[in-house]
Formats: sequence, structure tokens, C-alpha cells
Amino acid sequence: MATLYQLTDDYLTLLEMAEDPDIDEQALKDTMEGIEGALEIKAENYAKVIRTLEGDAAACDAESKRLRNKKQAIERNIDRMKKALQYAMETTGKTKFKTPLFSFGIQKNGYSVSILDESKIPDKYLIPQEPQVDKRAIVADLKGGEQYSWAELVQTKSLRIR
Repeated sequence: MATLYQLTDDYLTLLEMAEDPDIDEQALKDTMEGIEGALEIKAENYAKVIRTLEGDAAACDAESKRLRNKKQAIERNIDRMKKALQYAMETTGKTKFKTPLFSFGIQKNGYSVSILDESKIPDKYLIPQEPQVDKRAIVADLKGGEQYSWAELVQTKSLRIR
């Protein structure tokens, strides 16, 4: 396993457990609590494990993006090839035929609608939707001094490792 830092056996075990998506949360917590050491040393080693996991997560994101882009390129190629084949079939007048492996045919699709001016659509064709809460606007108002009985400004804390 390639890690960014030299880790002791205890922290390597912790890293392996943290990378395992099927690990029991309690087992991970027990392992974390079971590691001995001063807070500063423990914190530094935790930070090493966290940075390694952050690198793994970033690599997963990059690979996911690469695969998504590859999928989109393949789908565009499929669409281009289908359109080219359909054009060739329509141009030659051969709109239905069979080969030993495949059957080809051009058929009409179901009807769809193209909206030319949305402002003229009657209400009976509009789908009512549930209102959504604009929490950013509420935060801005509360920060600006507004007071509401139905909302309060909350600020949590989180660990930052630099």
C-alpha cells in the first residue's frame, strides 16, 4: 500500500480499516480509541491517515470524472453512427432489411411537443410544485439582524488540518 507518510503498524491498521467500505463503525472507533499516545502525536498520525484518505477520495473523484467523460464520448459516437446509418438508409430508400445478425428498420417515434412560447401555456398544463426553503436568504437576513421565532442562526465547528 502506497501511503504519503511512514505510519506505525497501529496507524497502518487504522488506515486499512478506514479504507474498507464494509468496516463496522464501532470497530473503527474502538481501534481509534485503542491507539495509545500523547494527543499531539496521535493528532499528527490521525492527520497523516486523513491526508492519505483525502488523496484516495480525490483519486476516486478524478477516475469517476474520467469515466463519465469517456461514457459521454462513447454515447456521442453511438448517436453519430446511428444518425449516419439512418441517413444512408433513407437516402438509398432501404428503410427495412435483415442481415444474419441484425434487423434494421426506420420507424416513427411517438409524438412529442415543442414549446414555442412558455408564457402562453394555460394553467391546466402547469404542474404545481412544493415551495422550497431558501436557507441562504434566511441566513443572510438573520446575520443582518432579523429575528424570527421559527428560525435561529447556527454555527457549527469542524476540524481544519493545514
